[in-house]
Amino acid sequence: MHPDQVLFQGERTLTQMPAVDHYAGSEKLIGKALLLQNDKGPVFDITCDCEDGARAGEEEAHAHMVVDMIHSETNRFSRVGARIHDITHPSWQRDVEILIKGAGEKLAFLTLPKPRTADDVAIQIAFIRDQQRFNGQHRKLPIHVLIETHGALREAWQIAALDGVESLDFGLMDFVSAHHGAIPGDAMRSPGQFDHPLIARAKTDIAAAALANGVVPSHNVTTELNDVDYIRNDAMRARKEFGYLRMWSIHPNQIDPILAAMQPDFSEVAEADAILNAAADNHWGPIRHEGKLHDRASYRYYWTLLKRAASTGGAIPEQSTARFFKA
Repeated sequence: MHPDQVLFQGERTLTQMPAVDHYAGSEKLIGKALLLQNDKGPVFDITCDCEDGARAGEEEAHAHMVVDMIHSETNRFSRVGARIHDITHPSWQRDVEILIKGAGEKLAFLTLPKPRTADDVAIQIAFIRDQQRFNGQHRKLPIHVLIETHGALREAWQIAALDGVESLDFGLMDFVSAHHGAIPGDAMRSPGQFDHPLIARAKTDIAAAALANGVVPSHNVTTELNDVDYIRNDAMRARKEFGYLRMWSIHPNQIDPILAAMQPDFSEVAEADAILNAAADNHWGPIRHEGKLHDRASYRYYWTLLKRAASTGGAIPEQSTARFFKA
């Protein structure tokens, strides 16, 4: 039996998605991102940004442009989503109407920014589902939610538990701004973004709420665009210290170092390969590996690790590839 059948029965399975969420706002930048995705493969998502990408008064035209880009021949992997305007903005419903009608079957996800409460998210999800039904679309479009207000952080667990939510994203810049100067500006970048107690608390709470509900925690952007080591270190701290499985990118230079930081160590991948294949040979009963006992509790960890390696473009040993990852 496949490990997904054996190890996750009765639980909300964590959705496997690329470890990088690359944001692009203009037609030019979305086009460049699609070409890059063609070269690298579906190891990163693209989020077409209607919130910050659209000029004031041109929101509707921008949403139509996003629809056109989603239908572009260069969208080969259908890993393109969109961020709409927040619930207080007069254009958010029109964003949804245009995106669902024009590209609802091809959208990878919709991202909801700046909710103040779980009720805000529920209202927007209900409207999205209504639009899907109105347009004869029956799949449950995945929803990503940006946690960047005090109220959303307070209700992160309720938000993560809402049906259809597959990612909680931390919006660092707006969260810092919401503190009215009580958090210094240098907390928007490293090391402050990891060391300031209020920021660290927020990141920890979001990751805990997401993971407990089978939702992917997605880390905020790094403001560094050129220093590859700096970018990789930010991503590595997000992954190893705070449990984030995905991270935003705002520049093509950031994609590769984030992917590298999110990949498991090869030694762990090799260990996971050996343990899971031995477990499968033993019909998922307990085994001994290098003098240590392993059972389904540890199998879950190693299976998750192998899937994370696959989603970040890491090398999977041939035996596991043939056994677990080929249809």
